[in-house]
Amino acid sequence: MQRYMTLLKEHNIKITPQRLAIIKLMDEQGHISVREIFERIKENFPSLSLATVYKNINAMIENDFIKELKIVGLDNKYELVKERHSHMICQNCGEIEDVFTDISSLENSVPKESGFKVSEVSVQYFGTCKKCIV
Repeated sequence: MQRYMTLLKEHNIKITPQRLAIIKLMDEQGHISVREIFERIKENFPSLSLATVYKNINAMIENDFIKELKIVGLDNKYELVKERHSHMICQNCGEIEDVFTDISSLENSVPKESGFKVSEVSVQYFGTCKKCIV
């Protein structure tokens, strides 16, 4: 828990029991939706509302502590900010895995060729995960 408290302090985010629970859950799950967070921690915080979870998530996004992952056809997922990476998404079970690949040539060539000013890059691979193939 001390590690999570230190991370919140480093990002200038007020430490609350709810935020600590959210971070712990994100760290354990990797990618999780607001509804999943709410369902998992409401037992420990009976007065917690879904709006409060959204408020906490938004505060952590604004301070670059967590990142929102938008996937067409699925609820938005959230993850702790970490080294740049892409995502592999199983179209069968919805499992999301991080994949650390060098996409710098793609990131550099697309703006040069198109003249488009890129503000963010998100690479997502869709297919079937190992568990679903078997």
